[in-house]
Amino acid sequence: MIFTDQLGRKIILEKIPQRIISLVPSQTELLFDLGLEEEVVGITKFCIHPDSWFHSKTRIGGTKQFDFEKIKSLQPDLIIGNKEENDKEQIEELMKNFTVWMSDIKTLADACKMICEIGELVGKKEKSKSLSNEIELGFSVFQEKIKSFPKKRVAYFIWKNPWMVAGKENFIDEMLGVCGLENVFLNLEGRYPEISLTDLSEANPEVILLSSEPYPFKEKHMEELKAVCPNAKILLVDGEMFSWYGTRLLKSPSYFQSIVEAS
Repeated sequence: MIFTDQLGRKIILEKIPQRIISLVPSQTELLFDLGLEEEVVGITKFCIHPDSWFHSKTRIGGTKQFDFEKIKSLQPDLIIGNKEENDKEQIEELMKNFTVWMSDIKTLADACKMICEIGELVGKKEKSKSLSNEIELGFSVFQEKIKSFPKKRVAYFIWKNPWMVAGKENFIDEMLGVCGLENVFLNLEGRYPEISLTDLSEANPEVILLSSEPYPFKEKHMEELKAVCPNAKILLVDGEMFSWYGTRLLKSPSYFQSIVEAS
């Protein structure tokens, strides 16, 4: 069987994969929800959902630092990665010896397409299509609920020292748009640009969102930003809801509803 990944690469599978390694947390959760308890043999140390897999599956390193010997020992017949979350050179090294399918996700449509395509890869076509349809319906209902809400200008922080925000052409910005929020840093170069607090003051967002990942923002960080933007609404948010593009999206609309209402 010949498949095309989201980088446009052709891969060949002689049969439905029986030994799968996932290099991306959100895609690991998808594989769990597809019912691949036995087939998934390796995950990363950041694949924290589901908890049972985090404590039982072999960990092959991080998303950007692979343990190649451990991967080799698992003898995978399919490795699933992502263009943004994994290191290009290390992925290319894996491609020399293993079948690797890559996702490339910037939009909700990309995410739903990935869910369906991975479902086909692993012999779970109907289940993956059902999950994708449920996600699309959830977001459709959510957007209908919030269409009367005013569109607010937002800054979404992912890091401190240096301060870094979500910029353009990434999944977080897509989710902000879905929530009816306008990213104030789309004018900057790069998907996750560094900014100064002066930049923040000049951008003057109405809402500031502090993500729980990759930097674990807490309440203590809110005061520093409040001093710069005293009129902004500052909220701590669950980064998984904004940046995980697998079946976590089933839970996102109801969570986003609470964020929109609090903003």
